[in-house]
Amino acid sequence: RSCSFTGFSTVQSRKLGKSLSRSSVRSRMSLKPPKAYNSLQKGALIWDPKPLQVKKIFEALKKGLNEYLEAHQAELDYLSGRHKDTKRNSRLAFYYDLDKQIRSVERYIRKLEFHISKVEELYEAYCIQCRLRDGATNMKQAFSLSPATKASRESLVELYRNVQECTEDMCFIEGALEVHLGEFHVKMKGLVGFARLCPGDQYEVFVRLGRQKWRLKGKIETDDSQTWDEEEKIFIPNLHEKFEIKVTELRGLATVLVGVVTCDSTSFFSTKPQAIVVDITELGTIKLRLEVLW
Repeated sequence: RSCSFTGFSTVQSRKLGKSLSRSSVRSRMSLKPPKAYNSLQKGALIWDPKPLQVKKIFEALKKGLNEYLEAHQAELDYLSGRHKDTKRNSRLAFYYDLDKQIRSVERYIRKLEFHISKVEELYEAYCIQCRLRDGATNMKQAFSLSPATKASRESLVELYRNVQECTEDMCFIEGALEVHLGEFHVKMKGLVGFARLCPGDQYEVFVRLGRQKWRLKGKIETDDSQTWDEEEKIFIPNLHEKFEIKVTELRGLATVLVGVVTCDSTSFFSTKPQAIVVDITELGTIKLRLEVLW
């Protein structure tokens, strides 16, 4: 399948398991250390949760997963119909082959349903911690404006600890959710520049997503075709980072910056390949064409 899914029995660390036990909702989650990607890598955690960004990614992810579910459900319905017709016609070899296909699609559908339920469970736990943190923050502000007493100081210390714990939990849940975003297969489709692109011109395209980098070089041939030293790269989606694309023209030993743009990844969570055309220059005289398959 074009979208790879990782098992949902994994979460960032034992620490998350300990912190999640404070919530009646999250205490039901099975917790094991996940594979480290992007912001999950040791020393790379940024203790600044972004609820609005997480909500946007969650909604795009859930929509994409439901698209996959609907597509496979339609495939199952089609195969089931043929299965019944074949059974009546007694074509046993074809019948058993269809039966095998149906069982395979059914297993994949169950996997998708489990995937969706776990993503929803993670996001529900995230929202709970977000509300707890907002409540503790508001109370902390209220206590800070009240007359300073021993009781108020103790309350402030406890509220500060609660805010820190909720923030920590939110960051680890973000990491757990990030592991389950699948993969983006990005294909290079070439530059479009009309009169700006001439035979012999050489360009370098640099694509970055968080810590992941892709640097490739291309040349405009005499027949206006383009050759690139790489055509495809796999990126692991990141909750907080956008795609950053930089194009430079190579002129001997010198390089000339053509343009730098950023691209949001929320529209890439789709069952169909997404054609991306990015204006590299401000006037759009040079464009970069990419294709993203989730």
